[in-house]
Amino acid sequence: MKSQQFIGTGVAVTTPFTKNKAVDFASLKQHISYLLQNGIDYFVVMGTTGESVTLNEDEKKEVLNTFIETNKGPIPIVLGLGGNDTQAVVKKTEKTDLSKVDAILSVAPYYNKPSQKGLYEHFKAVSKASPVPVILYNVPGRTGVNISAETIVKLARDFENIVAVKEASGDFTQVMHIIQDKPDDFQVVSGEDGITLPLLSIGVSGVISVAANAFPKEFSTMVNYALKNDIQSAKEIHYKLLAIIEKLFAEGNPSGIKCALSLKKIIGNNLRLPLVPVSKELEKDLKKLIGNI
Repeated sequence: MKSQQFIGTGVAVTTPFTKNKAVDFASLKQHISYLLQNGIDYFVVMGTTGESVTLNEDEKKEVLNTFIETNKGPIPIVLGLGGNDTQAVVKKTEKTDLSKVDAILSVAPYYNKPSQKGLYEHFKAVSKASPVPVILYNVPGRTGVNISAETIVKLARDFENIVAVKEASGDFTQVMHIIQDKPDDFQVVSGEDGITLPLLSIGVSGVISVAANAFPKEFSTMVNYALKNDIQSAKEIHYKLLAIIEKLFAEGNPSGIKCALSLKKIIGNNLRLPLVPVSKELEKDLKKLIGNI
């Protein structure tokens, strides 16, 4: 399986909406083109940042088709496809046309808090159902459950098409254990922008980034420097971006990044409930920080 495709900077892309909350496909095409022109390595479509839980099935299909048509093949596309009902995830995986998708990103089942055995069996079923590579997504802050290092490594060893994990636990010890014990061709990807540089220094292979929606060139350049062991050059960009990354998540994601994208005139600052735009105070802070980059 082509795990090398997921080295570098992936972007968890937002879904732009119009003022009346319809999907804004014109802005989406503009955003995709902006990312393509600024050095990112792959797209992640219909993840948390894309507000996928608020889109209906027809909208999801049209959003994916927009990526396929606008991208026209230069870089891989990863589709978010997960949930907390294993049978439903399997059925959705089998029914979805994945012929032009390079991998799926499948989040740990949320809310029902399965055991490690349950997590293993869930991803075993997803792996068997998927005709494309599977990237695990471990984000205990959102799901309420952590996929342990042992479970991640066992899944990586037992299933050839489980090729990577997006690690957003924030636990450096866990990440190090995964890196130490994983198969050589299994990629560990940062899921947290603010700690991507230190994670790169201990062996992760890249990032699936939110901040890179608005700062793709800067973020991709930082990651590429770090992957070439030019940590000094990477540090300069990291510290340039650190304050704005903190502000982007201060009132939740994707509210912060949509505000930043609106300030940069790439998409409108529109979200679907229950998400709402950031406060005027935070918008003012973001505008000032963007002006300094």
